[in-house]
Amino acid sequence: MRRLLGKISGLFSNRSKVGIDKAGNKYFTRNEEVDGVMKEKRWVIFKKEEDPTSIPVEWICWLNGQRKKAPTPEEMMELEARRERVRQNVALLKKEEQERVAKEGTKGKRVSTGKTSGPDLKSFIQQFSVPSEGNDVEESSSTTGGLRNPQESLAEKTKDQSESSEATGSGASFRPGTWQPPT
Repeated sequence: MRRLLGKISGLFSNRSKVGIDKAGNKYFTRNEEVDGVMKEKRWVIFKKEEDPTSIPVEWICWLNGQRKKAPTPEEMMELEARRERVRQNVALLKKEEQERVAKEGTKGKRVSTGKTSGPDLKSFIQQFSVPSEGNDVEESSSTTGGLRNPQESLAEKTKDQSESSEATGSGASFRPGTWQPPT
């Protein structure tokens, strides 16, 4: 029991205040011996509720030991001023981009928003020649905009499959290298 009370009293007596951030959180350090080695312990006491997102990045780096020295108030002011300049520059760039888009929109130019529409399937299908036994398939493809009737295409597939003597599939009768893609 004495040991526990000694550690608790030592916790408060050996600590030294390192700094305060903009939100009012207080940062402390103390040296303690762990397994015969002196180690520095660092921690924060939150002003309001314990919200780790309220800790600035510089203080997080110090708490994790990524920084040897705690950030100074002057350094924190410089970094906050830099962040504010970056916010202003971003707002200015967004405003300029909106003005440019509005200006180009009135001219009738097409502006890419990074989103792409789907491919033009009709022009894609028309690139391929369709094997036919006469001109009636060509006529039907020209009247339907290059698309074939699904019933005609199904009939052609079944006819092609019945005429083929080659094995298809992956069963015992399958021979690799003899497969031909359906036309």
